Amino acid sequence: MKRLLLAALALLCLSASPATASTSGDDLTGLSSAEVAFTGSGGLALHGTVLLPEGATAPLPGMVLVHGSGTGVSRKKLMTEATAFAHQGLAVLIYDKRSQGYSLTQRSYTALADDAIGAVGALRAAKGVDPGKIGVWGLSEGGWVAPLAATRSRDISFVVTVGGNAMEPLRQQTWAVAAGLRKAGVSGALPDRSVSALYRLLAGTGQFPEPYYDAQATLGRVTQPVLGIWGADDLLTPPQETPGLLVKGLSHDRYTLRFFPGADHAAHLTPDGGVTRSPELAPGYAEAVGSWVREVTSGSPPKAETVGTLPRQASFTAAVPPLAWWESGGVQLAALLLFLVAFVGYPLWLPARALLRRTGSRHAAAERGVVRGRAVRVLAICAPVAVTGALAFLMYSVITGGKLAHPGPVLAGRPLIWLALQALAVAAVVATAFTFPAWRRAKGSERVRLGLLLAGGVAFVPWAFYWGLLLP
Repeated sequence: MKRLLLAALALLCLSASPATASTSGDDLTGLSSAEVAFTGSGGLALHGTVLLPEGATAPLPGMVLVHGSGTGVSRKKLMTEATAFAHQGLAVLIYDKRSQGYSLTQRSYTALADDAIGAVGALRAAKGVDPGKIGVWGLSEGGWVAPLAATRSRDISFVVTVGGNAMEPLRQQTWAVAAGLRKAGVSGALPDRSVSALYRLLAGTGQFPEPYYDAQATLGRVTQPVLGIWGADDLLTPPQETPGLLVKGLSHDRYTLRFFPGADHAAHLTPDGGVTRSPELAPGYAEAVGSWVREVTSGSPPKAETVGTLPRQASFTAAVPPLAWWESGGVQLAALLLFLVAFVGYPLWLPARALLRRTGSRHAAAERGVVRGRAVRVLAICAPVAVTGALAFLMYSVITGGKLAHPGPVLAGRPLIWLALQALAVAAVVATAFTFPAWRRAKGSERVRLGLLLAGGVAFVPWAFYWGLLLP
């Protein structure tokens, strides 16, 4: 079970939440670069690159770029943004994201924030940079990290977030996957309940790091000016809800909210409503960041400014509460073990029957006690196929639902595969009812075998309801 959850989360992080930007179209003309090394959280040695406009005569304001989610992310993933901002007259530092202490199931936003603070120190020491005018820019996951870094360092003068979040990570990610499925035409229990159930299980078993991180509390401690940027076609961060949450969390009014039409989660252009990402940044995005930083670092931060039209969401987020005891990983594992014994044990009885035949007449009476029935066979086949198929499809939905939803053909708001699994689940429930009389007629060891099969069928009913197989 744990390995299955780890595999799901691994693929989720690699596929469902691509929070880093393309490297295409980088223009280093007119820029100089210098390699730097600095110390991150826990004494970890980190390396980066500082980009500056060539020929700059006065110390420049600077900005450290903080990555989105993902392990082993190279600084090159943010080169497009870095060069664009440097061409706007900023000194920009990009660095390789840590792998130590950061994995699919373990991460600390505090450690990531301290890494960013170490990068700020390196940028402050770079030649041609004004050490009193350094800020942090965070993409996606960096939208949690950058504000936290600002609360932990007085050397940070401003905060910029792109596709940033102001809610709990578990709530945001659950919405993203469900929204991706809905965008593909799926409705009903699959996006409304099943996705949430899987994410709650991942969080409850420790496979989803920092699920209930309190972004609002962090924002309340941010004293620096904040620029929040969202693409109107963001499919990973709720673009309609999040800006208001950002404002609600802040304890001051020195903020600017900007919205870019035709842009995705990373403020890149998207040709299809956020499903795929173009190499190009949204028109005016880099210029908006450059002018805002210059304005803020000159001592004139804007107050409660909004530029652009607030994006709209097709669906809204919902709270994702912790697991109750009866939903816990232990209970789920016990149910799967029961299914394994009940449903896999049934066909394994056949070799035992063959052995009975070979032992002669002494066991003839026992063999005659074997119950044959269509309902028994339907339950033994349909229930395990529905269980394994549902879990596999939910894992696949989590993997692909957040950004590139591919549920396959959809009929009446349901993927055909899910409809087939629901039909198997209904057949298993009906077969469970008809297996009860067969169990009552059975004798001896056959009664025990059918009793286990019947127990699996009875347990399957609430399990299937919980995971949405028996819901419309």
